[in-house]
Parts: sequence; C-alpha cells; structure tokens
Amino acid sequence: MNARLRWQAASVLLGYPGEGFAERVRALPPLCRPLRRFARHAAAQPPMALAAHYVDTFDLRRRCCLYLTYYADGDTRRRGASLARLKVLYRSRGWELTGGEPPDFLPVVLEFAALDPAGGEPVLREHRAGLELLRAALRACGSPYAWVVDAVCAALPPMTKRERERAAELRASGPPAERVGVTP
Repeated sequence: MNARLRWQAASVLLGYPGEGFAERVRALPPLCRPLRRFARHAAAQPPMALAAHYVDTFDLRRRCCLYLTYYADGDTRRRGASLARLKVLYRSRGWELTGGEPPDFLPVVLEFAALDPAGGEPVLREHRAGLELLRAALRACGSPYAWVVDAVCAALPPMTKRERERAAELRASGPPAERVGVTP
C-alpha cells in the first residue's frame, strides 16, 4: 500500500466515528496490516462504544491530541500563526477547507497529503515529533488508534536525529504553555 493510500485511509479511520463511519470504512481500498487491524476492530465495536472511546481518547487526554500544531505550539499565541500558515499552504496548492475542522486536524492534514503528497508530506514531517508523541500516548493507553498512527508514520521517511530529539523533548515536557496574564 503506497503512502497516499495509507494517508487517505488513515484520514477516514481517524475521523469521528459518527453517522456513516462504517460505510466510509467499508469503502476503503485494501489496507495495510495495521489499518486493516483497526478497521476490523472498529467494525466489531458497537457504534456508541467506538464513539465513546474516540471522545475518551482524543478529547480527554492531553497527549492524544489530533491537532498537530498543539504539539509544536501548545496553547500559545504562536499556534494561531501556525494555523494561518497551513491555510495559506492549502490555498496555494489549490485546496480549500470545506469542513468545520481547523487545518491542523490530523485527518485533514492526511487527506491533504494523500491528494497532494508534495505539499502534504512536508507538513507531516514538520510535525513528526508530535505524531511520535501521539503514537506513544496511544500505545501507553492501549488504544487501537495507535495502529492507525503507526501506519501513518511508517509511510514517512525515517526520523532524523533532530526529529528524535524533539520527540524526546515533547515526551519529557509536553507541548509548550504560555503564562500570559497569569500572576505568579
């Protein structure tokens, strides 16, 4: 399975498992082993249980965030500039966001990378340390979503020394935080 197909499938599998999710999963092309494993797991779950697990995993765990700029910028003012840069990149490549999700939402980035690898792969590589933190956090909490992020990372070139160092820094400290207006 080539990188573009992995990223497109992962985009679907990392989306909220609401109405139409099962149909979208069944419509995917043949999948690589980790994605196939997750798709089988998802198909075996009652829809409400799968949705509850998604919310518990991605909405209630700080290190399991699907918003990539959060890992690089945390809840700081820099994050707004990072989101704006992504929007500009998408527009420059002829791609317009139509859903309500921010441009750094991992399924959105994956869809972009699948449709325009020359534009999207650099975004995934720029956020590789965050992807690695997400993958480690998903493994640590035993979430089957780790299989999907494994497949995403496997489609990227090997990590550079700097990416490994940044991932280690993130594991140790978490995303950056700002204390603007907070009295010590």
